[in-house]
Amino acid sequence: MMNVYEKLLKIQLELKAPKGQFNSFGKYSYRSCEDIQEAVKPLLKDVNCVLVIGDEMVQLGDRYYVKATASFIDCEGSSEQLVFVRNTAFAREDLDKKGMDDSQITGSASSYARKYALNGLFCIDDVKDADTQEPKEKKPSTTATQKPIANNFHCETCNTPFTPFDWKDKHYTASDGYEIAKKKCGGKALCNKCKKEAGIS
Repeated sequence: MMNVYEKLLKIQLELKAPKGQFNSFGKYSYRSCEDIQEAVKPLLKDVNCVLVIGDEMVQLGDRYYVKATASFIDCEGSSEQLVFVRNTAFAREDLDKKGMDDSQITGSASSYARKYALNGLFCIDDVKDADTQEPKEKKPSTTATQKPIANNFHCETCNTPFTPFDWKDKHYTASDGYEIAKKKCGGKALCNKCKKEAGIS
């Protein structure tokens, strides 16, 4: 007859808890507390054990946490003394969660704590699950029309950029305007405003 630790080891090795939930916003799959419970039930029957999960509210400092406890109990133990292995996990209630009332906030924390109590008990690694990470803010894409045009040709006094222009049926680039201004202003490229202020015609 296996002892309670050998039975737990058997379940830890055989348990395959699928990620049965899908987050349509974040486009990822994840497993819930219910997914783990459904996957472990047949294995519990094979080793004649039961799983009991409960939680309670505890206060730590000025915040309230949900403390979840998962107990793996051997039904073949003494009727006078239960033989079990237990694991606990904590989840903090959010002060405010948009779109949720108080009962939903507590329920969400409870589900989260229970899931991680089960993860610890059955050696389920959720480190790579997307629901263990804060969602990343998407950066707005820059369209072709929004992309800034590189311009390294600026007035050497006020830093106003030189821009392309047409004069006498000929097109001049920003580089052309910069070089013309530089020649007219004695080696220092100035915009029209700065030329007037400097008394250069």
